[in-house]
Amino acid sequence: MSGALEDKRTATRLRILVEIADRQPAVSQGEIADAVGVTSQAVSEYIRELVEDGYVEKEGRSRYRVTKEGVDWLFQEVKDLRRFADHVADDVLESVQEDAAIAAEDVSAGETVTLSVREGLLHAVPGSSGPATGVATTDAEAGDDVSVTGFEGVIEIAPGRVTVVQIPPARSGGSAAVEPSALETACDGADVVVAAGVEAVVALRKANVESETAFAAGEVAAAAAERGLDATVVATADLVGRVTDALRDGDALYEVTEAAQVESEEEA
Repeated sequence: MSGALEDKRTATRLRILVEIADRQPAVSQGEIADAVGVTSQAVSEYIRELVEDGYVEKEGRSRYRVTKEGVDWLFQEVKDLRRFADHVADDVLESVQEDAAIAAEDVSAGETVTLSVREGLLHAVPGSSGPATGVATTDAEAGDDVSVTGFEGVIEIAPGRVTVVQIPPARSGGSAAVEPSALETACDGADVVVAAGVEAVVALRKANVESETAFAAGEVAAAAAERGLDATVVATADLVGRVTDALRDGDALYEVTEAAQVESEEEA
């Protein structure tokens, strides 16, 4: 375990060394004292010890630099702290947190349940036959929400895909330039359809396709894909970049296509 977790002095020593590394070579002991929450005299004493231990090198008045040995010690302490934080997040908190699921069958409080994701939502059934389980903390009838804790195992979810369909901006024809039946076909099979931009909303209405929302389309589609749902984002060309930025931030798999357009009289 990290020494910084075992005693306060090592923790303070670590913080002061970090502050020196961040500010070097010109180091103000007063600024470090304010940042760490100790007196300037205490900072001076800690720095003297760090110099004696070979972790810090004094280059002149108020000029210090962290040595290779000091960097190595910092790396080791940070590595140990990260390992401890991961243990708390992955092993401790995961086992005590509670979440809600839809009861696929009647469930009693205290009963072990198997967990799965269906249509993007967590579901629970009595028993421990699946790869992911938990313990119900409330009673629930089939179809009701049930509180679950004590999670174990992993719920395997195949990520969904996102298709972004571009609609021309109004200045270039907008929804009037889009073939409604082709847009309807492009949205067929999608679990979630969202719109980005006025032209996209109108185009979907003309195609008799209902969208989940016209706000934060990229974020909504990314969240749906994360839960295993396929999504179609119908977006005005001017907003496609904003949508794809959100999809990349959400690590969603996506492709961008253009909506089929109405043939002009010359083409016909």
